[in-house]
Amino acid sequence: MKAAATSDRIAEEALRILEREGEDAVSMRRVAQAVGITPMAIYHHFPKREALLDFVVDREFEKFLGYMQARPLRGSVESRLLGSMDSYISYAFDCPRIFDYVFSQPRPNARRYPDDFRARRSPTLNPIADLVAQAMESGLLKRDDVWEIALELWAHAHGYVTLYRGGRFHLSEAEFRALVRRSLRRLIHGLKA
Repeated sequence: MKAAATSDRIAEEALRILEREGEDAVSMRRVAQAVGITPMAIYHHFPKREALLDFVVDREFEKFLGYMQARPLRGSVESRLLGSMDSYISYAFDCPRIFDYVFSQPRPNARRYPDDFRARRSPTLNPIADLVAQAMESGLLKRDDVWEIALELWAHAHGYVTLYRGGRFHLSEAEFRALVRRSLRRLIHGLKA
């Protein structure tokens, strides 16, 4: 139990550093010092920096999935798709540097399209693909490749968030969210059967 508690403390500190200063600031020595263990002791919990970052990323995907699951699963398929994209934007605003690292930075163990996604190894895109499949089954959306449409919706929202994070909008957060919703609605309506 103590090893698990120490691993959790290590991961939490790595996450704090990642959010405050970005990936390059996360070193095994710095995390160990912040946790109060020796630099060598950290390797009993994580054999290398990449393993620690992978652990942190996996936990963040669970956290992001929690954002999606916090929204009610009722209403039209369109409203649930828009709600999923709202969750994505909320996560980006709440955890901007972690968002950048998790979704915008190259990572060796990141899931890749098509194999990982089609094999349902993406806990965060699976629910979107499921909603897209429901929309196609119900006749709301034209029959097409479920995974490509799920990626299209995600990429659409991601592009807006990336541009916003890059300072390309002079809009408040509320105005930005409304713009993205309108844009996603247009996209969804263009995919309608």
